Amino acid sequence: MSTSKLAILGGIPVRDTKLNPWPKWPVWDQHEADALLQVLHSGIWSYNGPFETEFNHRFSEYIGCKHTISCVNGTVTLQLILEALGIGWGDEVIVPGLTWQATAAAVIDVNATPVLVDVLESNWCIDPQQIEAAITPRTRAIIPVHLYGSFANMDRILELARKHQLFVIEDCAHKHGGEWNGQKAGSIGIAGSFSFQLSKILTSGEGGAITTNDHQLAEKLDALRNCGRRPEHSLNDQADKGAGQYEDEGNFIQSGNYRITEFQAAILLEGLQRLPSQNEKRDKNGIYLNKLLSELNGIQPMYRDPKETKESYFNFAFRYEQEHFRDLPVSIFRKALEAELGVQVDSCYTPLNQCDLYQPHTKPSRHHLNDQYWEKINPENYSLPICEKIFHQNAICFHHKILMGDQSEMDLIATAIGKIYEQADVLSECEIE
Repeated sequence: MSTSKLAILGGIPVRDTKLNPWPKWPVWDQHEADALLQVLHSGIWSYNGPFETEFNHRFSEYIGCKHTISCVNGTVTLQLILEALGIGWGDEVIVPGLTWQATAAAVIDVNATPVLVDVLESNWCIDPQQIEAAITPRTRAIIPVHLYGSFANMDRILELARKHQLFVIEDCAHKHGGEWNGQKAGSIGIAGSFSFQLSKILTSGEGGAITTNDHQLAEKLDALRNCGRRPEHSLNDQADKGAGQYEDEGNFIQSGNYRITEFQAAILLEGLQRLPSQNEKRDKNGIYLNKLLSELNGIQPMYRDPKETKESYFNFAFRYEQEHFRDLPVSIFRKALEAELGVQVDSCYTPLNQCDLYQPHTKPSRHHLNDQYWEKINPENYSLPICEKIFHQNAICFHHKILMGDQSEMDLIATAIGKIYEQADVLSECEIE
C-alpha cells in the first residue's frame, strides 16, 4: 500500500483523471445519431411508432416476458401499475424505507397508503421479516426494490404474497438484466417497473417501461398510458400487426398521456444491443472489486445471494465501518476517496422518513383526504433504524461507469481505500469541511 500524502491534504492522487479519465456515461455512437435522424425525417415522432413498437418487442424478449409498455418515466410506471391493479383509497402497499422517493410517492398518487419498512443491512433491500410484520387486512401489494447491485429476496417475498394474496410489483429501476434463479428482474412479480433516466444503465435521458405476463393487465396499462384509449386488437395481435386503430369512445377509460417518444425509443433500441455486454463487463469487474474489498479492514462488500444468477449494477456500493478507520466519519472518508480517484462518491438514498423530496404534507389540497389518511402518510411516523444507519454511517456509492474500465482500475480503487486506511489517524486530526 502507498504511504504518500493523501490527495485531500495536497498529495498526489492515486488516479490522475486528466491523463486517465474514467469511462464516460452515457455511451453512444453513430448508430444513435443515425437512428435519431431517421426518426426526424420520418415525421413520426411519437404515438405507437415503429421504433417504440420494436423496442417493446425487443425488451420483452430480453426480459423474458410477454408484454412491455413504454412510458414517459419510471415514476409513472409504478403509478399506472397500481391503478391497473385497482389499488387505491383504503389500501396499503408495503415499500422499503431505503429507495428513491418515487416508489412511495406513486402509492400516494393513487390515494393508497405506503407502509415503510426497514431493509437488510447486508444488501440494503427490503427485509422479508419486516414485510410480514407490516401486513394487515388492508395490504394489497408489496413493492420490492432491487437496490443498486442487490436483489430483493424474491423467493421469500413471493411466498408471503401467495400466503396473503398480495400483488408483487418489482421496482427494477436499478436492475435491467439482473437475474434471480435464471429469471430476469421484471418477469418475476405481476409486473415490473423500469426507469430509463439518464443515470440508469439503459437510458434515453428520461423514460420508463412496464413489463408483465398478464394479458388483461397489459391491455389496461396500454390504455392508461395512452389517454385512456383501448387498443382495437389485443396486444397479442399487435405484436404481429403493429399498432392498430382504436375502438369507439364507449370503450375508453379515464387517464392521461404518459407515452414515450420515437426519439427515446430509437436511443433505447441501440442501448439495448449494448446492455448484455456492458452488464457482463460490470459484473466481471464488480466480482473482482468485491474480492479486493473483502480483504480490506473496515470495508464490507454488499452481500450477493447465490440465487443472483446474473448481476446488474446501478451504481456500485459497499459498506464502510468507521471504527476501523480511527472513527473517521464516513463523510470525510467519501471526500478523501473522491480526491484520490477523481470521481464522485456519495451516500445511498436518504431514508424516506428523513427525505427532503418525500414530503406528502407539502400538498394538503391533494393528499389531505381526511385527517386519518393525512396522519397515515406522514413519513416521520416510521422508525427505520437500519436505513438510517446505512445512510448516516455506512454507505459508499460510485457511479456504475467505474465498472466499465479494465481490471487495473479496480486495483486503483482498492489502493485508494488502503491509502486512506493507513493515514486515517492523520486525516482524523485535520479540519475538513
